[in-house]
Amino acid sequence: MLLRNKSCKLLFFIEHPVRGTAGTECSQLYAMTDGRYALSDFDFVLPPDRIAQLPAAERTDSRLLHVAGEVLTDRRFRELPLLLRDGDLLVLNDTQVVKSRLVGVKPSGGRVELLLERILSATEGLFQIRASHAPRPGQSIRLPGAVDADVVARSDRFFRLRFAGVTSLVDYLARHAAVPLPPYIARSATAADEARYQTVYARRPGAVAAPTAGLHFDTALLDAIRAGGVQLAWVTLHVGAGTFLPVQTEDLAAHRMHAEWYRIPAETAAAVADTRARGGRVTAVGTTSLRALESAAEPDGRLRAEEGETTLFVRPGHHFRVVDRLLTNFHLPRSTLLMLVSAFAGCEPVRRAYAHAIHAGYRFYSYGDAMLAEHRAA
Repeated sequence: MLLRNKSCKLLFFIEHPVRGTAGTECSQLYAMTDGRYALSDFDFVLPPDRIAQLPAAERTDSRLLHVAGEVLTDRRFRELPLLLRDGDLLVLNDTQVVKSRLVGVKPSGGRVELLLERILSATEGLFQIRASHAPRPGQSIRLPGAVDADVVARSDRFFRLRFAGVTSLVDYLARHAAVPLPPYIARSATAADEARYQTVYARRPGAVAAPTAGLHFDTALLDAIRAGGVQLAWVTLHVGAGTFLPVQTEDLAAHRMHAEWYRIPAETAAAVADTRARGGRVTAVGTTSLRALESAAEPDGRLRAEEGETTLFVRPGHHFRVVDRLLTNFHLPRSTLLMLVSAFAGCEPVRRAYAHAIHAGYRFYSYGDAMLAEHRAA
């Protein structure tokens, strides 16, 4: 069945996807006047039981959908080495998720829930705050450990907080905060989540959400990939809580991405150049790795070794300069991550892939299954 919104833009198949193979071309699917895109163009209906609430029993037990244009192939994630070849490069995000959810009280006694967006210094952080009445600059919040967080300033949805008497905000959060599971996981975090909502190669603390494509790897699989002649390289992009904020404007040209800190080491820039020289393929593990790489790309495809903040919004029409293949999970409707995948793999192939995944019982979102997509201009 096809859905159409009020402006008659074609949306995703939500049932009988195998029979619905005719479809429309990508340019028709996402076309708007003046070549612009609307938020509603990236909508689809997902049955609630497709949203993974728990990870697979083993990391590599998850499923893997290989998307190569019109060709869809169902695999297991442990088969990934079969889809790589000697001379390829796999780029992974080595950010480490920090405990970042806190509950405190205002001087009035009202309950306050804090969610870290990013660490600013040893004593300050940027937070989202959920409360019946948002605190004002100058007010304080009493937190676990008898620590007061003073509201320094507010910027839109985020509050800058200074933690009195704390010498290391990272250490304080590790002792008193909870694992920040995404809002679509309808349960409280457990001790098991501390290990499973973290990649096995995480080493640089700073993220408040996991780079979820990397959750499927275990050490044995990484060793098998290396043994096949595939090189591993690393970037860091600290995923912020803003990644879960909904897009507020129907006109995507008006949307502004929240800033996230990233780093491209010199070794990674050199590895990309070497891979290109020998005719290998660059595979980004996750949308975060892709955004970091594309943020540091020169027009000719050379990769700069640098660190800073990126607000890159990848949507159909983006010219990809570094990445040839993308390994990613299945994303929320109307999300910037779905727009990124559509830009990379082509709108129509992604529409078909998601319809197939829903029909075939794939698990969606952070603890769900994965997709390996070949680049195809949208």
